Amino acid sequence: MKNPLLGSIRKVWRLALRKAFALLPRSVRFAIFRSFVECDQAPDTRLVLKIAETQEELEQCFSLLHDAYVGEGYMKPAESGLRATIYHALPTTTTLCAKFEGQVVGTLSLIRESVFGFPLQAIFDLKGIRARGGKIAEVSALAVHKDFRKTGGAILFPLMKFMYEYCTTFFDTRHLVIAVHPTRIEMYESLLFFERLTENKVDNYDFANGAPAVGASLDLRHAPRHYKKVYGQKKRTKNLHDYFVRLKLPNIQLPNRRYYTTNDPVMTTKLLDHFFNHRTQVFAGLGMREKIMLHSIYDLPEHQNMLPVIDTSAETGRHLRQHQRYSLKCPGNFLLEVDGKSALTPLRVVELSNFGFLAHSKAAIPTKVWGDATIQLGNNEQSTVRAMAVRGKDSGGNIFYGFTLAEPDRAWRKFVGALTAGVTHGDLDHATRFLTD
Repeated sequence: MKNPLLGSIRKVWRLALRKAFALLPRSVRFAIFRSFVECDQAPDTRLVLKIAETQEELEQCFSLLHDAYVGEGYMKPAESGLRATIYHALPTTTTLCAKFEGQVVGTLSLIRESVFGFPLQAIFDLKGIRARGGKIAEVSALAVHKDFRKTGGAILFPLMKFMYEYCTTFFDTRHLVIAVHPTRIEMYESLLFFERLTENKVDNYDFANGAPAVGASLDLRHAPRHYKKVYGQKKRTKNLHDYFVRLKLPNIQLPNRRYYTTNDPVMTTKLLDHFFNHRTQVFAGLGMREKIMLHSIYDLPEHQNMLPVIDTSAETGRHLRQHQRYSLKCPGNFLLEVDGKSALTPLRVVELSNFGFLAHSKAAIPTKVWGDATIQLGNNEQSTVRAMAVRGKDSGGNIFYGFTLAEPDRAWRKFVGALTAGVTHGDLDHATRFLTD
């Protein structure tokens, strides 16, 4: 049985220490935080880090998150025992998990921007980040099992490394943004070099049951330089530059993608129905505009019985275009013959359709001139098609071009069919079944 008096004494003692710590100079506080770094170069082989994709893994992630948020006062206990939000239902969100002996002991979610935006953008200003260019992802829903919170970062650091590696290699992300409790922000600032957002502090953050929050961002393009400067000369267990940038942890299971997509949707129709209609009532609690936006993402016939009903009298937002479930980053080039001379321009394709594509280029491309576009769709998937740039728009040093095709080849049609009719990243592994001859 717990001793109430002893618990009260500990609480007062921790509060006193926190106040004393806050009086120290910022540089001293940051140095103290960094002194606690202990990153194991060879974690226990029973630890596995992967994308949560099965019903069991997702259930454990949402349960762990619920218990952690309730314990911190960030939410009231839910009858379901789960914390699952509308963001978890989106194909642009990836939930990472750390499993020890088969059980989830750590989780966090990476929320890519979509028609739903980010949880924190209603409060914090992201204009400065957007001006720098590059994709943004919000780090959210972080939780570590209570049995592993006092193990010197044995779960947290591998989970953070997994996040860093996934974002920089697979998720096509330049900026990470967070909203955390004021008592936690200095950990992110001192260890990972997050910088506070314009709105410095919010006293009432609705997404966390009204708890106060501080917003911050990290530019992953510049992070390695900061890490090398501060950690580069430290021993390996305290060298976060070596840990994040160089070390390869065999515990991490990165996705094996057939095509050059940059997100990993896992929510099948069955999983969506299970978590957001039956285990929780997330879909039922959406406003009409949110329901319409959800329909714009999950637009296949098999989705209709699972999605919340739209009031047919509501017209607001019904004009929203359909939204892709997959994001792309396919390298390629465009070959033109002009006045007997060949001109080869590198491309980066970000959208595909049966008879066109959207790509950006650092060099200008003549419009209304036919050429040959060779696009690397995946590691072993390439398509060469006759194409013509029909329009261009300059965007921060890159020019986005809309291309039309003369005729798509088989590889192109197979990929587009999978992008259009697929729901999860696993569907792309069987793209041939979406091919219509």
